[in-house]
Amino acid sequence: MNGAYERRAAEIGEYIIEYGATVRTAAKRFGVSKSTVHKDVAERLSALDPPLYRRVREVLDRNKSERHLRGGEATRRKYLARG
Repeated sequence: MNGAYERRAAEIGEYIIEYGATVRTAAKRFGVSKSTVHKDVAERLSALDPPLYRRVREVLDRNKSERHLRGGEATRRKYLARG
């Protein structure tokens, strides 16, 4: 594996853990696609650093379980702004 890809995967993982970031947020921060974030975390990071991968997976699983709440709140704000 290319060292740059490994470094990026580790940096993305640390960012997700530190900020509780979503895949979308991490993708924007690192200037890559959501697919790339998924590939970095699921394939590269799991092979590179399994303990870090497990911590990242916990954050992403929590974010996934809460996404319906964030979506509902965004819709609420949208309609309140229309006033």
